[in-house]
Amino acid sequence: MLLLLDAPNLGEREKEMLLQCVDSTYVSTAGPFVPEFEERFARYLGAPAAVAVQSGTAAIHIALEELGVGAGDEVIVPALSFVASVNPVLYAGAFPVLVDVDADTWTLGIRKVHEAITPRTKAIIPVNLYGNPCDMDALLEICEQRNIAIVEDATESLGGTWRGKPTGTLGEFGCFSFNGNKLITTGGGGMVTARDAERAKRVKFLVNQARDASKGYYHPELGYNYRMTNLEASLGLAQMERIDFFLQKKRMFARIYKEALDGLPGVALQKETPGAESAWWLPSITVEHVSVPELQEALRERGVPTRRIFSPLHTYPYLQKHAPFPCPNAERIYEQGLNLPASTANDEESVRRAAEIVRTVLLEKGAHE
Repeated sequence: MLLLLDAPNLGEREKEMLLQCVDSTYVSTAGPFVPEFEERFARYLGAPAAVAVQSGTAAIHIALEELGVGAGDEVIVPALSFVASVNPVLYAGAFPVLVDVDADTWTLGIRKVHEAITPRTKAIIPVNLYGNPCDMDALLEICEQRNIAIVEDATESLGGTWRGKPTGTLGEFGCFSFNGNKLITTGGGGMVTARDAERAKRVKFLVNQARDASKGYYHPELGYNYRMTNLEASLGLAQMERIDFFLQKKRMFARIYKEALDGLPGVALQKETPGAESAWWLPSITVEHVSVPELQEALRERGVPTRRIFSPLHTYPYLQKHAPFPCPNAERIYEQGLNLPASTANDEESVRRAAEIVRTVLLEKGAHE
């Protein structure tokens, strides 16, 4: 069986639901599939409400817009993340402040957050990197004391929990992505969950071009075309039927890698934050004394696909001025880090084989027990 890094897991049920959508003719944004997907997703998380959008990026942007984040405001974002975590801050006209991550969990460094807060800090975007939540108790305490909003970037952590509570339900808003490589996919697409159902109604209004339907095509304020299509939602409904199965697979794969690689000097898996249960979207490691590009090539030759860790955000030219403090942990994790194959289309045997190949190659390259 061909080993897959992060490919989607699609089957007959997905085809059936897509054809049902096509046959209904409700293929665009109006129709029954989107509201059903929103309701089922909210129920799965125990959230008061959920609003389907076009992407995880759109989810973060519209959450910031609803919070009134704009010019003159600062938003704290971890320096180690995909660029979609920070770009919406710029879309909103605000100033992102990039801070370093924890050396072991790779998530927002709480001590660094304290240092970065100013009177202009309006929101914080904790990123549950590769499925792992940050210390949300500490972050919630900070934000409650300083009246700072939390927009939880749960785009990679669907199914993860913090002290038993689902990720994406802990801040004012939670943001999810259904890109093709996520736990469940709608092809593209995303979702916003809200702590307050009334705020969710406002998000629904904004993503539909701020249209007041009671007056026909009347738009009293600036809105956005961030709506999900029914075609995407029908795919999401099929995927929701297998979400627990997908999650079990992700966690099994993480255990397999941990068992195979534990004890190798200079090799460390990303650690779960104490109090968190990671969704293990992409199990990831750091390796010392080994060239990551050389390791990738050796693994590729043996049929094991991998991916580099996200480049630290402050290394991009347009974001360099947004990191007021050094970010050595983010830089080290990138230099030493690697994502391992975890597509739920893989079976247990293929991942066990991949884990043994990774172990063998690391031993050949100098990671001795």
